Amino acid sequence: MTSAPQRPDGPTPTPRLIATDLDGTLLRDDKSVSPRTVAALAAAEEAGIEVFFVTGRPARWMDVVSDHVHGHGLAICANGAAVVDLHAGREFVQVRALPRAAALAVVDALRIAAPGTSFAVELTTGINYEPAYPPFFKDPAARIATAEELLREDTAGGAAPVLKLLAHHSEIAPDEFLTLARSAADAYASITRSSPTSLLEISGHGVSKASTLALCCAERGISPAEVVAFGDMPNDVEMLSWAGTSYAMGNAHPDVIAAASGRTVANNEDGVALVIERILAELTAQQQA
Repeated sequence: MTSAPQRPDGPTPTPRLIATDLDGTLLRDDKSVSPRTVAALAAAEEAGIEVFFVTGRPARWMDVVSDHVHGHGLAICANGAAVVDLHAGREFVQVRALPRAAALAVVDALRIAAPGTSFAVELTTGINYEPAYPPFFKDPAARIATAEELLREDTAGGAAPVLKLLAHHSEIAPDEFLTLARSAADAYASITRSSPTSLLEISGHGVSKASTLALCCAERGISPAEVVAFGDMPNDVEMLSWAGTSYAMGNAHPDVIAAASGRTVANNEDGVALVIERILAELTAQQQA
């Protein structure tokens, strides 16, 4: 934890876009958006700086920030697998699916490399899971079966695109599980994590927060140098490395701290808002000079 933001080295250009993770970053631990953060986001948009929420959350869990998206109304969900319009009832604008054959290859590899792994399948239509998958946020409408059965295209819901495969282990430590899974299955998919538990998030090859954010920025003529990004967990590493200016939260994972060009205070201390306020103050000073 730090008492004030540590600036990246060198001059920081005025950003055109702010990209922020949600859990552990923009949101406080109680999953709320503080009044200070709400005000900072609104002020950034008013100053002409676009704000993108870039999260591992599925679209159905975006209600917490839906009221705080201005302008474009878009959010990047499921670690880059989906771009959704929060102004249009979480409608999918773009989907970067995980091919079912690749997901099955990952399941096969992890069954061998990490016996005891349980799986869930996140679709555009909702989540299904294996009987042994932990009761994180159980969906009463979910289908329960083996991952192999859930990934068959000829079953109910088989036509829906797969956004993520989730893999959980109850005994292997989180970072160890991530390293093991990447070693066993990174030829088939992109593998990361954002949970404090041993829960892996598996997306299509090359799909990440960074790659989808890069596509959204290219559509707007925004370069990486014009982006400021915030994050706290390994699924943020690529995004923080890609952005011209990036901040690890005071509560961030060590890999995130190493990837970011700067550091701010923890999520419970409004670390994102603190940096946005400073950016806007500097912008105002430049305009008045």
